[in-house]
Amino acid sequence: MKAFIFPGQGSQKIGMGVDLAAASAHAREVFEEVDDALAQKLSTIMREGPEDQLTLTANAQPAIMANAIATLRVLEREFGVVLAEKAVCVAGHSLGEYTALCAVNAFTLGDTARLLKLRGEAMQEAVPVGVGAMAALLGADIDKATALAAAAAITPTNTREVCEIANDNDPTQVVISGHAEAIERAIALAKDHGIKRGIKLPVSAPFHCSLMQPAAERMAEALERTPPQGFAVPLYANVTAARVTDPQEERDLLVRQVTGRVRWRESVLAMRADGVEHFVELGGKVLGPMVGRIDSDAQVSSLVTMADLEAFAKECS
Repeated sequence: MKAFIFPGQGSQKIGMGVDLAAASAHAREVFEEVDDALAQKLSTIMREGPEDQLTLTANAQPAIMANAIATLRVLEREFGVVLAEKAVCVAGHSLGEYTALCAVNAFTLGDTARLLKLRGEAMQEAVPVGVGAMAALLGADIDKATALAAAAAITPTNTREVCEIANDNDPTQVVISGHAEAIERAIALAKDHGIKRGIKLPVSAPFHCSLMQPAAERMAEALERTPPQGFAVPLYANVTAARVTDPQEERDLLVRQVTGRVRWRESVLAMRADGVEHFVELGGKVLGPMVGRIDSDAQVSSLVTMADLEAFAKECS
């Protein structure tokens, strides 16, 4: 049984989707539709940069989604591999959950692009630049990371700042998020907690922590206006690591996702427990290695190029 999975922020790069668009009219149509929905030439930024424009979260989020959906569209329409026929479920990492919902027809492509643009803007504006930060903890399991975050939240004057688990990615990597000073303390304390090292991430806001509450409120309003519709196949949600089939429940989970932990490790384990043997990442090569570290027995395919898609289609035939 297969799960189709979709990458999150950090997988963007200049030139993404260029080769796919050159090779397929179906890919070009996706990029054009996203450009029209956003009333901006996002595809030009994806193709040519500048890099600082692509990494802006309000551009990166819809760009990563567009690239993944273009990959899926080519797989379905040129190679005849249809998600609803081949996958028993879908999941996505952070913004990738919106991509997954688009892939199973819960959102239209235009609505997904507009929601992610707003999500990016809301997350950026929720916390003034410099107030928050994030760090990746390498060689950290969830228990060590939780203990470190609790210790780093205490200031030298014995008050509390926000320092929370943002992403439980795999058994060797956890990401923390919160006030910048707390994140600096966590990096300094990492080795004392048996963690190899902490690396501050080059992000402009502290995603997936309680400081994002203003963004969650904006997304609640947006999702009230544009709620998800029925899914073609079930989705495993980030904040619960559990199977979801009800659009109303998923709308509420998307709001919680803004401030909540991305439970990616647990999501993969839940899908494995439910019988998924093969994880198919579309539009990136980020989640596949994570899946491999979570369960080395799982089969993984990461589809980015036309050659990747052709090889996978042959496997499916």
